[in-house]
Amino acid sequence: MDINDNKVNDQTELQARGNWNEIKGAAKQKWGNLTDDDLTYAEGKQDEWFGNLQEKTGHAIDDIKSWFHNTFSSDADTNTTNQNRS
Repeated sequence: MDINDNKVNDQTELQARGNWNEIKGAAKQKWGNLTDDDLTYAEGKQDEWFGNLQEKTGHAIDDIKSWFHNTFSSDADTNTTNQNRS
């Protein structure tokens, strides 16, 4: 089902939003000075978003991207493993 007509299955969208909330929490734990506003992503503003995170954390953009990639990947692996156990 696609209630909001965004071409994304509602279950997939809900799972992604839930995962994003968990990842935001992990990012705030890693970089304690980040706020929800810092982690609010706007479509088409990826470079600006990463630049703001770099400025706020003092880490290189590549390091920040790598952290998010690794966190998303491990979170997806955990979800797949849990779904396979069901």
